[in-house]
Amino acid sequence: MAPWYDRSGRFSVLKAAALACALLPALWLALRWQQGWLGARPLNEAIHQAGLWSIRFLLATLAVTPLRHIGGWTKLISIRRILGVTALAYGLLHLVLYAGDQAFDLAKIASEIVLRTYLTIGFLALCAMAAMGATSTDAAIRRLGAARWRRLHALIHPVAVLAVLHFFMQSKIDASEAALMLGFLVLLELYRVLIRRRIALTFVPLAATAAVAGLATALLEAGWYAAATKVPPDAVLEANLYLDLAVRPAWWVLGVGLSAALLGRATPRAEADARRPARAAV
Repeated sequence: MAPWYDRSGRFSVLKAAALACALLPALWLALRWQQGWLGARPLNEAIHQAGLWSIRFLLATLAVTPLRHIGGWTKLISIRRILGVTALAYGLLHLVLYAGDQAFDLAKIASEIVLRTYLTIGFLALCAMAAMGATSTDAAIRRLGAARWRRLHALIHPVAVLAVLHFFMQSKIDASEAALMLGFLVLLELYRVLIRRRIALTFVPLAATAAVAGLATALLEAGWYAAATKVPPDAVLEANLYLDLAVRPAWWVLGVGLSAALLGRATPRAEADARRPARAAV
């Protein structure tokens, strides 16, 4: 069955939209490459963009469960597989482009992966994503059994951590984008804790979660700069106070979290979900 059909065989607007969103970054990247819009080092920029979109779709996959609970959007579960496979596809593109940058010298690529810690971390994350992608079909679920399949696909959480760490380690001086991805990951994992503990996803707990995630983002970003570049952490924290220069990652995380809190306030379903027996939040 084509991926834009639902299980009943009918055309799904939601799945078709998800597929379009999956393809658009690749098409835009190809256009930028063809038009020479990727800067002085086009291949290097393409490698970066493919990896970034892999992390974005990985986080979007993790966001499906919280959005189902907060907004009552149960149909989102139908696109989680599309989002996860898309994250894998961009991760593989990231690796293939890197191999192209190394002239497809497999011996050199293997030695670089073994000797460079950030490449080792990224490769391990991609291998785990490949295992999840290979078992994302209904047939694989039946073959593995629901319990084993859930345990395997729970790897998405450590994989996301490894992917963000890989992003940080290769970002060098400017790690703002990596800090943003880390902040969203913190926010999503905090939502997972709320769901597992059956805490009502209403305005107050969601707003508190947004504040904690925003603060954690600022502290983790400052800690990374202090460890990796020796920039004083107080200088990085102070930069969050000057919005005229740029909106720092912590504020974006706080803004997204508060938007989710407003959604929870408008959704009575959150109270009902909290009273149901806890289920594994994969």
